[in-house]
Amino acid sequence: MAEAEKIRWGVLGPGNIARKFAEGLKSVPDAELVAVGSRTLANADKFGDEFDVPRRHGSYAELAEDDQVDAIYVATPHPMHKANTMLCLAAGKAVLCEKPFTINAPDAREVIAFARERGVFLMEAMWTRFLPYMVKLRELLAGGAIGPVRMIAADFGFRAGFDPAGRLFDPNLGGGGLLDVGVYPISLASMILGAPAEIASLAQLGPTGVDEQAAFVFKYAGGEMAVLYTAVRTLTPMEAVIMGADGHIRLHSPWWRGTTMTLHPAGAEPEVIELPPEGNGYNYEAAEVGRCLREGAAESPVMGLDETISVMETLDRIRGQWGMTYPME
Repeated sequence: MAEAEKIRWGVLGPGNIARKFAEGLKSVPDAELVAVGSRTLANADKFGDEFDVPRRHGSYAELAEDDQVDAIYVATPHPMHKANTMLCLAAGKAVLCEKPFTINAPDAREVIAFARERGVFLMEAMWTRFLPYMVKLRELLAGGAIGPVRMIAADFGFRAGFDPAGRLFDPNLGGGGLLDVGVYPISLASMILGAPAEIASLAQLGPTGVDEQAAFVFKYAGGEMAVLYTAVRTLTPMEAVIMGADGHIRLHSPWWRGTTMTLHPAGAEPEVIELPPEGNGYNYEAAEVGRCLREGAAESPVMGLDETISVMETLDRIRGQWGMTYPME
């Protein structure tokens, strides 16, 4: 792809998260939103009018086959990610798929194998990982700012009104806190420490059978640990602390869309680091897709597909401890 060419984006599933992505794209100078696909043309038109999108499609298949689109952001409910992503990949479109990547690890492996067989770009939309202050966190850890990491504490929970038919509580929509927001602290731990060797977890399953709040303890091969929790019926502090042998780093609330961290080196004064994003933050994951496409890369080194599989395997292991499965499994 020529350096001067803009990446032409399509949005599949014009819901709330798609609106955030569309807003973020406005801050990416070498990208443009050119198409939207929905299950009805009326919904596509409504989204198109809101974001001045020229090409509107009344089906996902029409969007996938649109030859004026380079990359597609898949923003449908969790259980639809697999089929929607494979539809786009089959049409040769690069895909940025919302998290959780799929309902379970076998589905993730199937989708990723499908992309790799075709040499088509694919990435999980873990947008937090691309924020400026998260890039800085990786630089600090790699530079030994707090020594070897020994422990992580992180949470993401909020209190939603109970709606058994809503996506947060309906098992047919992959409901529960784990897949919706628990994936954030789990992905953070994965970014820093990799896959856990041991997992201990407990959950409170609500009336619809999905997790309303849950806690996890991970232990890693080198003895490192992570203490994480999540909820859709409990408001949590939304903080993260990375503890090393020589200090710690606190990611201020709400860390998953954060701007500020405090570095606490052992024996030295704390340093507050502020790195507010340009745009709404969703622009950075889109920019990463564009960078990869221009370089001819089939996946991102920052959010690699093997790690996406690993995170999904961790989510499966946790649900296995609860005996919680979804109807589509």
